Amino acid sequence: MKDKTDAFSMDGAVAMVIGGSSGIGRAIALGMRAAGARVLVAARGRERLDAVAAELGADASVAYSADLRAPDAARALAERAEREHGPVDVLVNCQGTTTIKPALDVDEAEYDAIMDTNVKTVFFACTAFGARMTARGSGAIINIASLAAHSGWSLAAAYCASKWAVTGLTQTLAAEWGGRGVRVNAIAPGFFLTDLNRDKMPPERKAEAIRRCAMGRMGDVSELVGAALFLASPAARFVNGATLRVDGGYLASGI
Repeated sequence: MKDKTDAFSMDGAVAMVIGGSSGIGRAIALGMRAAGARVLVAARGRERLDAVAAELGADASVAYSADLRAPDAARALAERAEREHGPVDVLVNCQGTTTIKPALDVDEAEYDAIMDTNVKTVFFACTAFGARMTARGSGAIINIASLAAHSGWSLAAAYCASKWAVTGLTQTLAAEWGGRGVRVNAIAPGFFLTDLNRDKMPPERKAEAIRRCAMGRMGDVSELVGAALFLASPAARFVNGATLRVDGGYLASGI
């Protein structure tokens, strides 16, 4: 059995972080690089990808510009990553979008944009990389869910629906693939100020999030790295189908 230090090491592992150019994805990518992984990042925007690749170090990272709303793009990304860097040991799905408004005001285009990014791309990224992982009998997938996957949230109906879907997908794939050596888990962040929500959250919503959190503040994205490293590492080799809340005690505080 590995000792405690080795159990959390990612030395020699190849990790693909989708949505790794900013926010939570960037923090996890940097954390996995610090833990010894070769980190590949994928996102739609080239400029931010190049910036995070520079932070990671050219000798240990590659940035892929890809729009995974097309299933063929997910399969092409998985094929290219393995061809260029060998088997991908860890997949992290951090891609996401939202809109904050009453459900009655959400139109079809807004609904589709949220579901396509938050659910469709996650599904096809999981299956594209998961097909290769199950074929060789090893791998770990981490999907970024949300506290919105545990409770309803006013002004976020489509977003909540998408994140409930992510946790359902996570558990289903864990059940299907656990016996084939692939673990599938999720992280449910609490309130973290990121590029996704910094300007979209009204001041009163931010104040309410802080008031209800047991720790009396919002999280910093760096505080999600430990959870991701745990789920990706050999230390979590019997953890499968779990959704790990990282919320500062928000849900523990009750109503």
